[in-house]
Amino acid sequence: MANHAIFLLIFSLSLGLILIQPSIAKPATFLQDFRPTWAESHIKQMENGTAIQLLLDQSSGCGFSSNRKYVFGRVSMKIKLIPGDSAGTVTAFYLNSDTKEIRDELDFEFLGNRSGQPYTVQTNVYAHGKGDREQRVNLWFDPSAEFHTYSILWNRRHIVFYVDDVPIRVYKNNEARGVPYPKSQPMGVYSTLWDADNWATRGGLEKTDWSKAPFYAYYKDFDIEGCTVPGPADCTLKSSNWWDGPLYQQLNSIQARKYRWVRVNHMVYDYCTDKPRNPVPPPECLAGI
Repeated sequence: MANHAIFLLIFSLSLGLILIQPSIAKPATFLQDFRPTWAESHIKQMENGTAIQLLLDQSSGCGFSSNRKYVFGRVSMKIKLIPGDSAGTVTAFYLNSDTKEIRDELDFEFLGNRSGQPYTVQTNVYAHGKGDREQRVNLWFDPSAEFHTYSILWNRRHIVFYVDDVPIRVYKNNEARGVPYPKSQPMGVYSTLWDADNWATRGGLEKTDWSKAPFYAYYKDFDIEGCTVPGPADCTLKSSNWWDGPLYQQLNSIQARKYRWVRVNHMVYDYCTDKPRNPVPPPECLAGI
């Protein structure tokens, strides 16, 4: 009986390793998967190109994007945000289809803060050109003290935003309710550091203190795992794609508890409960996780 239990444990662990095996290895350097797109002089490669520094000053912010686009999968980066008084600044990490009126987009936006105040992360989902689905969470740690991992999982069933291993947002496929869902347009991976003091901190009441400039954010461990475009036409249909495996079709019980903890203790805004904007909650808000 004991041998049978050991066999089951080993089999389960092996299955888990198979399911999470990435289809694309992590890039050795930033430039293998990304390129500067804006103010290249404000982007500095570090640690032999495996990490970068983004700089914001009064002359410019900066940004970068992936060399290719993807359909489904997971993208993650380790980021260390601007320390101290970062009010008015926004560090963004997002996926975007670049199709203007019908664009799909999945956003992480880190909103700067006055010293001593919590950092707020805003997420948003655009599908077929429709956005206005903002949610905001105050981070429960200092994201400028060390690197933390920020990830977006995207498959046919749902989109999950993670902070480290904590899911902070789930956006389900609710096409059956008439809600658009990103599934057909490939998206690139982007990041920017910019000044947005007209809205970023307390709705624009707190302005950027340029005497604290320049502002720096740091990135490393870039990881994109997904179906590339251009690439094999049948990639999204393969049963071997780990992001479509049973473990990634819904949150497990531990993840669900972490998700509820964030929502109860750290959520500060949800478009679903903003009655002036949405007197009747949008249909996707009633779908749960």
